[in-house]
Amino acid sequence: MALVHEWFGVTGGSEKVFRRITDLVPHGERFVLWKDPGVAEASLRESWLARTPLRRSKAVALPLMPLAWRTLTRQRFDVVISSSHAFAHTVKIGPEARHLSYVHAPARYLWSPGLDGRGENPLLALPRLMLQSVDVRLSRHVHRYAANSREVQGRIRRYWGRDAVVVNPPVETDYFSSAPAADRAQSRDYLLGVGRWIPYKRFDLIIQIAEAAGLPVVIAGSGPEEVNLRRLAERVTVPVTFEVMPSKDRLRQLYWGAKALLFPVHEDFGIIPVEAQACGTPVIGINRGGLLETVVDGETGILTDSTTPDGFSGLLTRLDDLDENVIRANASRFSEAAFAANFSAWVRHAVV
Repeated sequence: MALVHEWFGVTGGSEKVFRRITDLVPHGERFVLWKDPGVAEASLRESWLARTPLRRSKAVALPLMPLAWRTLTRQRFDVVISSSHAFAHTVKIGPEARHLSYVHAPARYLWSPGLDGRGENPLLALPRLMLQSVDVRLSRHVHRYAANSREVQGRIRRYWGRDAVVVNPPVETDYFSSAPAADRAQSRDYLLGVGRWIPYKRFDLIIQIAEAAGLPVVIAGSGPEEVNLRRLAERVTVPVTFEVMPSKDRLRQLYWGAKALLFPVHEDFGIIPVEAQACGTPVIGINRGGLLETVVDGETGILTDSTTPDGFSGLLTRLDDLDENVIRANASRFSEAAFAANFSAWVRHAVV
């Protein structure tokens, strides 16, 4: 068996899922395009792209990724399982291999650039169309698809014309729900935003929502938008605290102390909202994407069609009606144990 992932970063939701897949298939050979600096997994075998300067620029390397996947290795395998959010599902290792692809999302910058803006440049329109054609043509050999959410299942059908079963990704719900007593006793007096500090995650809006609500806000994560976010924080009238790359223990503590997690972004699934709910923390987010699957509107959080600070802040009064026990119980649906059972069942059915 071969296990295939895109480029492998130090942090990220798809990397966490791939690690769990490798736990479930420990005998599989593991391939990636390249490993980012700081990645500890010595067992990951890199493609020839890792030996070029292209590894430093995903955007520049993108057109060559399908070629890299088709020239990955001369080894032959009976079963290939790809973990794909770009072109990994186009990998072909041997003419007889049975290929199962777990899809985090069809490449957003190719198929749905409006969701995060990375492919919206008009100059990219023609290259995007060409890569879309390549994406479909080079993935016809995939035998079975699994999608990480109903949202992604719909995109696979719409863009690739293929069916997929839904296997939600694993979340460490047991870890986040079992916090020390001191963490559980916090007063929940601030709003929280967690994730990568990049434009489409809308941390600027999170800070503005906190100001409209008149509540302190904690921004946890890291990313290239840090300077801009700190400048914005200096201009608002509420306290803004930055937690740069918090440890897992610290993140759990932050979830347990928050009045609500603010999540005003259209995500394919969204592991962070599930982690928050495992801590009994309600989610306030937009009424689309993965939140439709992970949040029960009016019971474990509040979903809205608004994208304005006032529209979000006006929902905070409804949080007092939510039950922390119900919120935590909802999160348990996405546990690591649930993923292991559902993923293993998909693989068993697909290789028959």
